[in-house]
Amino acid sequence: MTTVNTAPNIAKPDDFYARLLAAHEGKSKAESDEINARLALILSNHIGDMEVLEEAIELASRA
Repeated sequence: MTTVNTAPNIAKPDDFYARLLAAHEGKSKAESDEINARLALILSNHIGDMEVLEEAIELASRA
């Protein structure tokens, strides 16, 4: 069984975060929500493992 990796795993997390914020610049709340939804679906498809996805949903729901 695979589990969600919650340890730091992005080589340049500050660069990633800056790029993520830049994608939302000048967007309305609705447009930003759409970006986040599309990103979640794209990454979920990339992961593809339902057990991992369910665990990630559970972890995100607790926050």
